[in-house]
Amino acid sequence: MQLDIQNISKRYSRNKFGLKDFSMQIETGILGLLGPNGAGKSTLLKMIATVTKPTNGIIALNQNNIAKDPNYMRKQLGFLPQDFGVYPNLNAFEFLEYMAAMKGIGGSDLKLRISQLLEGLNLIDAAKKPIGSYSGGMKQRVGIAQALLNNPKIVIFDEPTVGLDPEERVRFRNLISDLANDCIVILSSHIVSDIDTIADQVAIIKDGSLITHGGQEEIINLVKDKVYEVSIPKDELAAFKEKHIIVSTTRLKGELVVRYITENPLENSTNMQANLEDAYLYLTKTN
Repeated sequence: MQLDIQNISKRYSRNKFGLKDFSMQIETGILGLLGPNGAGKSTLLKMIATVTKPTNGIIALNQNNIAKDPNYMRKQLGFLPQDFGVYPNLNAFEFLEYMAAMKGIGGSDLKLRISQLLEGLNLIDAAKKPIGSYSGGMKQRVGIAQALLNNPKIVIFDEPTVGLDPEERVRFRNLISDLANDCIVILSSHIVSDIDTIADQVAIIKDGSLITHGGQEEIINLVKDKVYEVSIPKDELAAFKEKHIIVSTTRLKGELVVRYITENPLENSTNMQANLEDAYLYLTKTN
């Protein structure tokens, strides 16, 4: 499987772009798509999912232009949009059977497929209750299940862990890892911890443009030897923020232990091992 995104733009008005001259190649595995809110992540995913068309450029799946032949993509696609909605009066079984009918999925093994998905997402005990009675996290898990109904070859999740508790996030990551052997999985988030444990490749976007795309180690190396920790008095934090990119702060015995990114560290700073969150903050703050 190969998805080629070639110089696509999405123009909303004369001077307003959702994406501008965006290019990337995506192959089998998990792509983590990171960017601040409003970076263009959802715009990109909706174009890949054929919900909307690019103003310019081409998106091709296995060399098939999906704007000209959207059904080629849709037959192989599982999509969980950020604004996914459910029918509150249906239970999970009924809703997934309805979504299967909408997607043209049938056959004798459909009920088994639905049961397996509900079991894998820890929803089987609540499967006969109306979805309107579910928590936000449970509704999100129903959304994940509907995206996987057709055994898709391309799976797109837009902010899928919203509303999930820590245990549910782990369950979701395990489920996605199992999918990635023969699928393209695109996982969009502004939360780095959703990405760093499972993504084979990472793309970081900001203001509709691609900042970088590559393996996690390759991206982390961009901030190698730039990440430090130092203790400072609490009243110096505001001035410190003006000069450095702060990753995190920890209160310790009346002082703050600050993890920060710089090429000119303060005296008494300790050089730290960089991670993906460091790289993400550095790249989105300096580009």
